[in-house]
Amino acid sequence: MSLSEPQELKIAIVCSSNQNRSMEAHSFLGKKGFRVQSFGTGNQVKLPGPSPDKPNIYDFSVTYDEMYKDLMRKDPELYTQNGILHMLDRNRRIKPRPERFQASKERFDIVISCEERVYDQIVDDIEGREKELDHVMHLINIDIQDNHEEATIGAFMICELVTMLYASDDLDNEVDEILQDFEHRVNRPVLHTALFY
Repeated sequence: MSLSEPQELKIAIVCSSNQNRSMEAHSFLGKKGFRVQSFGTGNQVKLPGPSPDKPNIYDFSVTYDEMYKDLMRKDPELYTQNGILHMLDRNRRIKPRPERFQASKERFDIVISCEERVYDQIVDDIEGREKELDHVMHLINIDIQDNHEEATIGAFMICELVTMLYASDDLDNEVDEILQDFEHRVNRPVLHTALFY
């Protein structure tokens, strides 16, 4: 795969609820000119609530704007203080609503997941699809904790990785070497598998 322009590779960033980690990286990569989309793999969208056992749960069809307004009604002080309103405000400027990876029919060259459970869900989904087997997707996992600070650090790491992958003249043959180099740089374990679909 020979690449000259960033927009040639299709990239997806995936976390559980398509709220924090995937959207931070989506925003960051989008500003750098990459062709990027973001997704979640959960059955529902979960946002922190007034206590750990009382999360705010939404369907993937609910827009970021509707979530923002709902939390503004519930407790504007709490959700401003914990950064959720700021996050939703950023999200609604990027796209209307969260999207589920399993519902997308698009094909991507590189998919980066933000936790191992999400990586496993993507593998299960792709393996369960009807295959044409003419498209290779590199699925890569970097564990990123689901908090605002880690999401920001994660976005920088993902951008560094994507930049390294873009620089490759032969991604399919060089990906393992690139990932080894990246793993040493960031000192975090990286999972990788090539999936055909």
